[in-house]
Amino acid sequence: MSVSIEAYRPIVGTQFIDELYKIAEHINERSIQHINSTPVGGGVAEILHRLVPLTNELGVKATWDVIKGSEEFFNVTKAFHNALHGSDDEITDDMFEIFRETTRDNLTTMNLYGDVIMIHDPQPAGLIAKKNEIGRKWAWRCHIDVSRPNKKLWEFLREYVVQYDASVFSMPDFSQQLPITQFLITPSIDPLADKNMDLEQSFIDSILEKYAIDPGRPIITQISRFDRLKDPVGVIQAYKIVKKRYDVQLVLAGGGASDDPEGAAVLQEVQEMGADDPDVKILLLPAYSDKEINALQRASTVVLQKSIKEGFGLTVTEAMWKNKPVIGGATGGIRKQIIDGVTGYLVHSIEGTARRIIDILNDPKHAELIARNGFEHVRNNFLLTRHLKDYMLVMIALERDGSDVIEL
Repeated sequence: MSVSIEAYRPIVGTQFIDELYKIAEHINERSIQHINSTPVGGGVAEILHRLVPLTNELGVKATWDVIKGSEEFFNVTKAFHNALHGSDDEITDDMFEIFRETTRDNLTTMNLYGDVIMIHDPQPAGLIAKKNEIGRKWAWRCHIDVSRPNKKLWEFLREYVVQYDASVFSMPDFSQQLPITQFLITPSIDPLADKNMDLEQSFIDSILEKYAIDPGRPIITQISRFDRLKDPVGVIQAYKIVKKRYDVQLVLAGGGASDDPEGAAVLQEVQEMGADDPDVKILLLPAYSDKEINALQRASTVVLQKSIKEGFGLTVTEAMWKNKPVIGGATGGIRKQIIDGVTGYLVHSIEGTARRIIDILNDPKHAELIARNGFEHVRNNFLLTRHLKDYMLVMIALERDGSDVIEL
């Protein structure tokens, strides 16, 4: 990453960047080690790719490591992911043993060295077993909604979580009652990353040409992994309702992740459903297709994130940053980003999604107003620089455990 922290001054203001340097002075002899389950795919990896280098630039040592696991392990943790969201996936004792076995393997091979060790999500949560041996400050950063989890699974994971010094959730609604300190930190996007930076119109046009998308007709787009919880099938069904009134096109674009073995089956279902309509573009994009995703969003008339369950949903933030009207499922962190009727629209059904798409197509001026509101909402709340500040403050708070007031 070559972007300097100084490049953010025109976006977030000089005072904010100066604050980052001042906070970093208090922890510039400390280190933070992030650990998650995949180097690419999903919002966690995207954030860490940008956050870690900026932390280092401020003089605070930051590193990022990834656990190893077999396909069997990631099948188990995918079932865990769904069950934590409240699905009826069966959770068995054999699954718990596979989780324990992989945890033991990683405890043997992984070097745990940070002054603060931040473990992201359930997959590496068992690494906390090293705490008594090596000490350090440990934080469990949960990016998903565990407010109504499968009871058996949560009881299993909770035994690990309560050993941490603190937990970090994206929203109050996502959390559980725990006997440890809890911090609330929303995710973020990097406005200068390839996925969000300004693009030349010629590049946007070239991407539309590449995928045979007509710039002269309305474009409905959803960018996400091919995951049932993102409801790509429901997106196609909503599109078909709109198609009866408007000559629209649909783009479903996304990639896979190494910790999501279910994705290939979902992709096949979606491809079969859209096979009879040339205006349905289903794009399986390789890793690091960020500029193409950026171009597809910027070319869109309306952007969807019709999730049934959602952690936070950074694609909503990304689309708002590009001044696009966004329609999202009324779930998870999407509700924190979309103020219904102000910064976008929240929906609960396929029919409701279609209705809101039609509203946007019927009233472009109102759609433009909503898009502007969404942009300002992101600028004030969901940019990477704020995220960086929050993580550094967590480091300070963990080092000064028990202090109600910390003076910097």
